[in-house]
Amino acid sequence: MSGLQILAFLCGVAGLGATIGATVSNEWRATSRASSVITATWVLQGLWNNCAGNAIGSLHCRPHHTILQLEGYLIACRALMISAVILGFFGSIFALVGMKCTKIGGSDKNKARIACFAGVHFILSGLCSLSSCSIYAHRITSEFFDPMFIAQKYELGAALFIGWGGSVLCILGGTMLCFSIAGSFTKVNYIYRGAASHSRISSYPKGQAKSVNQRLTPDNSTSSRIQHFDKNVYV
Repeated sequence: MSGLQILAFLCGVAGLGATIGATVSNEWRATSRASSVITATWVLQGLWNNCAGNAIGSLHCRPHHTILQLEGYLIACRALMISAVILGFFGSIFALVGMKCTKIGGSDKNKARIACFAGVHFILSGLCSLSSCSIYAHRITSEFFDPMFIAQKYELGAALFIGWGGSVLCILGGTMLCFSIAGSFTKVNYIYRGAASHSRISSYPKGQAKSVNQRLTPDNSTSSRIQHFDKNVYV
């Protein structure tokens, strides 16, 4: 289970890194470079900046002019990606505390609960990132295949694929963390039942305890007789 938790933690951290990279990237959508051979320029757009590049390699970016005039889908994608980064960050912290290979977090049962909580955070982070990238990609494809749309058409940028990959890693890591706690809860329940049965036996009154000892004495006497009989045989 410790190895599974370490693998889940690495998947979650890798997904968080991909989510952060997709959030700050300026290539959520881009114009087709094949259609701009004459001008040798292309346009890149992200959640925060608009960029223009050319074949020489220069890239000029400027942020969006105002937040109040942004389109609704862009604001929703920003909020979802920020939520994904925050959830993934707290999921990484909780995963460090809840893993069995660390010495913090208290008992095994508490550590299992913290690990499950971290798994839920990773899953929610992946779902937020997946939703944001899917909404943005749907907007691009709907504009690209709409014959009535006469403005500049864009294609899917590299940041969308990075965000999708990061969301899959976060969901995978969170799922493994949630499944890795099954053994911990089974072990804790077994110990508790043993302790309960021990306390039940020790809670008998003195008279009942004597009767139990009296019931056990015939077995001991028979064993002693057998041993005595064995000695007589050898003699």
